[in-house]
Amino acid sequence: MPLNLSRPILYLITRGATTEGTTLGAPEFALILHQVSAAVAAGINLIQIREKQLTARVLFELVERASDLTRGTNTRLVVNDRADVAVGAGADGVHLTRQSLDAAMIKKTFGKEVLIGASTHSLEEAEFAQEQGADFIVFGPVFETQSKKLFGPPVGLEKLADVARELRDFPVLALGGISLANAPDCFAAGAQGIAGISIFGDLQDLTSVTHALRSAAKGAIQDES
Repeated sequence: MPLNLSRPILYLITRGATTEGTTLGAPEFALILHQVSAAVAAGINLIQIREKQLTARVLFELVERASDLTRGTNTRLVVNDRADVAVGAGADGVHLTRQSLDAAMIKKTFGKEVLIGASTHSLEEAEFAQEQGADFIVFGPVFETQSKKLFGPPVGLEKLADVARELRDFPVLALGGISLANAPDCFAAGAQGIAGISIFGDLQDLTSVTHALRSAAKGAIQDES
């Protein structure tokens, strides 16, 4: 599926705060749907349902309800790792991790129209994801962040720039420790978007955050010209 989204691409990732004990009536279940609604209203391009511990039944219900909220809007919905749930529940696609099937297998199994994102941490991984048919990648962690320490030290802006340059016009989204203060540096390095959890975490201020990021991207483009 062509990723025909306005740039910069803003990618909200849910917090993964649910558990295998989360039910359809749980507050955290309702909070995610509220987050999806707020993201659609704020003009977020992409949302990833990253709730790894939910049972398959509850995850399917969550994605189905979230899909109802994004359908007919400019916001695309993907599900972490579970392409089967994504396709069955009406989402736009799947986000792949290091442990997932590769993009080529997903396309072969579920069809070419499935939107595929992939997490990458090196140029080699980024190039492989592109070659296998991913529609976009996230690259990072660009900056130090507590949640990404298991991936080692941050890759930094220089490597982000290398990946953006080597992949040319392919959508590369910066991930990891991104804030309104350092987002302009990511755009200047060539990132075509921003992915994150914390940066989009304040639902009351989500519209202001999206406006600030779009202004930062616009400023980076003007600086290049």
